[in-house]
Formats: sequence, structure tokens, C-alpha cells
Amino acid sequence: MKNADPKSPVSFVANVARLPQKGLPVVIEADAAQRAALASEHELLSVESYRAELLVAPWKRNGVTVSGRVEADVTQACIVTLDPVEAHIDEAVDGLFLPEQSKLGRQGFEGGGEILLDAEGPDSPETFSGNTIDVGALAEQFFGLAIDPYPRKQGVSLEAADDAGTAESEFQQKLRSLLGKS
Repeated sequence: MKNADPKSPVSFVANVARLPQKGLPVVIEADAAQRAALASEHELLSVESYRAELLVAPWKRNGVTVSGRVEADVTQACIVTLDPVEAHIDEAVDGLFLPEQSKLGRQGFEGGGEILLDAEGPDSPETFSGNTIDVGALAEQFFGLAIDPYPRKQGVSLEAADDAGTAESEFQQKLRSLLGKS
């Protein structure tokens, strides 16, 4: 395991040159330093646990699929009170990779072909060069997408403060009186 992408604290580079037909199982269990780096990178108060279970398997002639799950327990700051809010992440990981020189990846772009994108469908394939793919970085992307962007403590709402409401209504009254005079 070598850290090829310093951006991902849970980087795990898988050699995809000779994958077994059944696939290569990969388990990434983040240690304390990796969890602290994940928390910092994703603006979380803390990451209590992080585990990715992936299967890296051959697809068609030279492609590679990565599938599995990423699970984590995280603590975020409530967007209203800034109190800690605990959350559990359990997200499916699904990626398709094609070599850069693959005709499948370029098929739609050459000869004026059309590429149909379905917002609910699978993502378009990513490309890779050489014989390695950072499956840890892929799992981290799915982890990041699963984090609630607006965590709220239970029972807390975003009601405007009373004084803001009165100031606004005073402004509205002045505006109405000005509009009424013209």
C-alpha cells in the first residue's frame, strides 16, 4: 500500500493489472490519525469510526468496477446551536473505471455521437492510467457525499429571532407609508 494521492487520508492504491476473475476484496479501516484527517478535510468535529469494504473486479476487457460500502460514525456541529450532532453514514460505493486509451470511454465523443446522461442512472466511467486505481479516494468521495450538509440537533428549528421579525415589519410599514404618499 503506497500513498499516491496525498489528498486522501484513506488512500489505498489497488493494482488492477491482474485482477482475479472474482475480484480483489479491499477493507480500509481508518486509524486515529486518518480519522482526524478525514474530520479536518470534511469540516466535521470528529470521525469516531470509518470502514470501507470494497470489491475491485475486472469489467469487460480492460475496465474495472469498484463496489461496496463505506460506513462511518461522525460528529458534526449543529448549524443552529453549534452543539455536537452525531450521525451514522452507510453509503453504497459504486465506480466504473476505463483505461485512458479505451475506445469505450471515447465512443460517444468521436464521430459526433451522442452521450445520454441520466441523473438517476450510474455515473459515467472514470479513466485511469497505468495499472493502479486509488480505491480509498473513491470510497472517501462517497463518504463526503453522504455527510449531511445542514446537520441540526433534534428539536431545533431555524425560526427567525423575534427582534429581526419586528425590524422587518417596521421597515415594511415605512415602505408602505412612503408608497402610499406618492
